[in-house]
Amino acid sequence: MTHQEILLSTIRRLLPKNISLNDEIAKVLDISYDAAHRRISLKSKFSIEETILLCKHYALSMDTLYKKQENILIEKTKKIESMTDFKSYFEKTREILSYLNPKETIIYYAAKDIPMNYAVAGTLFSKFKFYIWLTLLKKKQNVHFEEFLFESSLINDDSYLKSFFDNTNRIEIWNDTTINSSLQQIFYFFESGLLNYKNAIIILNDINLIIKNIEQKCETNSSNFQIYYNELLILNNSVLFYSKEKSVFFLPYNALGYYATSDKDACEEQQEYIINQLSNSKSLNQSGKKDRKIFFNKMYQKIDFYIAKIENYVIE
Repeated sequence: MTHQEILLSTIRRLLPKNISLNDEIAKVLDISYDAAHRRISLKSKFSIEETILLCKHYALSMDTLYKKQENILIEKTKKIESMTDFKSYFEKTREILSYLNPKETIIYYAAKDIPMNYAVAGTLFSKFKFYIWLTLLKKKQNVHFEEFLFESSLINDDSYLKSFFDNTNRIEIWNDTTINSSLQQIFYFFESGLLNYKNAIIILNDINLIIKNIEQKCETNSSNFQIYYNELLILNNSVLFYSKEKSVFFLPYNALGYYATSDKDACEEQQEYIINQLSNSKSLNQSGKKDRKIFFNKMYQKIDFYIAKIENYVIE
């Protein structure tokens, strides 16, 4: 096949069956229906600019298409140093996910930390996580949590992301350490005098409520949510949005930044890897009551430990 035929056949495979290739090419390249038809029928050739635009739009690597090398095209999230950067970050995420149908998507989340979708819930824990992210990502950030100017509209404006998570089939993989970093962060900033006692206790109770809600979903065997306990897998906060038509794999490179790719082979390889890991994990939805209680009681005990640790610190 010619290079143009390879590109067209690849795009055709990515499109839902009810979408016309002709209409799609015309829309992406902003050309007429007839002009698109001439290119699809190979009567006209794509220009270099048009080829690059199509590859960028469909997240296709030209190396993979034409040289068969093990390269993929990835997108990198913008560096975050301010609330404005957070808005751009979420806008970019929404743009990437806009090509997916939530009802036909499965989310696989390897939760090294409490997943982000729990941090856009409008709680004090939400504000604290944004405070932490900015603290870790900025060179100088010594402001007290109580003085931290958090734009609540950031969460309200990003209701799309929370809605997307709520309306998909979600599979989360946790282990005994998933909540550790958040608990330690709370104590660290409390001990440093950057977080007051009252707010520290409220945030810990917010985490407690997150765990209770997850436990409740397990007990009712929620149809669109599963949580697995894995003792062996090193979790890394990677997220795979998988569907038959199109998938996206997010791989973290720092506290919040991600590389994202829609490369079909890479996404399918990642799904196969996760499925293998799930076979070595325990489904808390399907487990007996005893096994489920053991896991969640460990979480509650850790939270209680940090509450007591802060309370005793104040008394001392």
